Amino acid sequence: MTARGFLAGSISSPVRAFLFLLVAAPLLAGCGYNTIPTNEERAKAAWSEVLNQYQRRADLIPNLVETVNAFAAQEREVLTAVVEARAQATSVQISPEMLSNPEALQAFQEGQANLTGALSRLLAVVESYPDLKSSQNFLALQAQLEGTENRIAVARRDYIEAVRVYNTSLRTFPSVIWANLWFTGNEPFATFTIDTDKMEVPKVDFNDNG
Repeated sequence: MTARGFLAGSISSPVRAFLFLLVAAPLLAGCGYNTIPTNEERAKAAWSEVLNQYQRRADLIPNLVETVNAFAAQEREVLTAVVEARAQATSVQISPEMLSNPEALQAFQEGQANLTGALSRLLAVVESYPDLKSSQNFLALQAQLEGTENRIAVARRDYIEAVRVYNTSLRTFPSVIWANLWFTGNEPFATFTIDTDKMEVPKVDFNDNG
């Protein structure tokens, strides 16, 4: 028996498999094997941040509605619309595993867009109530809401870019090789289709008392 044959026979199959992976791992990494899972996780992390910021906005709304109601209870229709829009928006939950479903993401977008519209109408109503506009509690909530809208815009932008990179890796060389051989279950992620400016709460000048 040759030395090579002796060594081959003395090493068990699990050990051989481990040694093969040990040698092959750097080669696989160098050929882009890790590109797809890495980009996928980045896109999922970016989506989690989108959800965090939308939840932050939703958490501000009950106090905002309560504050406006204290000064403008007669605006019941507008206040009710905000509460209902918030309930609708928060009822649509998109987990990272659902990001390849464009219909689910579209439903999520529509819910958030409806809430944005309801908030826009509520803030427009505030113009008719100088006492509310000067309320410290309201001003603090308005500042937090504006800051949250900015963070939403940033989170959406980062998610769109992360999805672009991930989706591109599924169809470009060399990572497309691994998409066809190994990551066959990976599907492109859906992304936002509503223009950013349609998702932002319009700026209202709360310093104008005229």
